[in-house]
Amino acid sequence: MIHFFNRLSLKFYTGGISALLAIISLIGFSSASIASDTPAIAAAANIQFAVAEIATRFQQQTGLSVRLSYGSSGNFVTQIKHGAPFELMLSADEDYIDILHQAGLTQNKGIIYAIGRLALAAPKSSPLILDPELVGLTQLINDGKLSRFAIANPDHAPYGERAREVLKAKGLWDAVQPKLILGENASQAAQFTISGSTQGGIVPLSLALTPEFIKRGNYVVIPDALYQPINQRMALMPNASETAERFYQYMQSPDAQEVLSQFGFNLPVHVVSKVD
Repeated sequence: MIHFFNRLSLKFYTGGISALLAIISLIGFSSASIASDTPAIAAAANIQFAVAEIATRFQQQTGLSVRLSYGSSGNFVTQIKHGAPFELMLSADEDYIDILHQAGLTQNKGIIYAIGRLALAAPKSSPLILDPELVGLTQLINDGKLSRFAIANPDHAPYGERAREVLKAKGLWDAVQPKLILGENASQAAQFTISGSTQGGIVPLSLALTPEFIKRGNYVVIPDALYQPINQRMALMPNASETAERFYQYMQSPDAQEVLSQFGFNLPVHVVSKVD
C-alpha cells in the first residue's frame, strides 16, 4: 500500500512547510490581489532554494520584485487552467508546459532553463547504505528491513516520475512500491526522506545540496543514464507583465545559470546577456 502524507506520523523541518502553504494559498488568489509590478510566478518545488536566490539577485540588479509560489508542476497546471493568475511558470519538466501551450495558456513553447538531476538520500541514522547503483537499497530490501521510502507523487510531480523510472530500471519498483511515502511535491518528498520516519528516498539533487538537508541527511548522485533527462522548461502566460518578461530573460542569464549550477543542475547551452 502506498502511503500519503499523514501529519500525525511524519515530521517536517520548518523551512519546508512554506512550500506546501504556498500551494494552499492559491485558493484565495485573484488577479486583483496581485500588484501589476509584482508578478505571480509558479515555480516547481525542486528549484525553490535556487530560484529564491535568483529572485534576490534580480531584485538587487533591477529593483523589481516577483512573487514566488512553490509546488508540483502538475498541480500548477490545474490551477492555471482554472484561472490562477500566474504570469510565468517554471516547470520541473517539459510536458506540463506543453500541456499549457496546447491549451493556449502560454505565449509560446517557452525555453529550457535547467536540467535536473536525482539523488538517493537517507537520514544520517538510516541503515540504508548509499551508492549510485542502489546496491545498498537492494540489500536492505532483500534483508526485509525496508519499511518506508520516499519519492514525490509520480502522478503529478516530474521528479516522482523519474524516481519511479530509476527504481524500475534497477528492478526494485515492485518491492519498493508498497513501502512508498509519497510527497505532494519534490520538496515534501525531501522532507520525508530526512524526517527520520523513512529510511531514505529519491529526491532532487538541488534539494539534497541545501544546508538543512546536509545537516540531517546524506546523499549520492544517481547516474543520469538511469532516467530520462529532466529538461525543466519555463514559459510566460499571455497576461505576463514587463517585470515577468524581464525575470524570464534573467532566468537565462549567466548570473542565474551560476546559481542553478551551484544547486546541482546541468545547464542548457543558451544564455542571454545580463539584465540591466
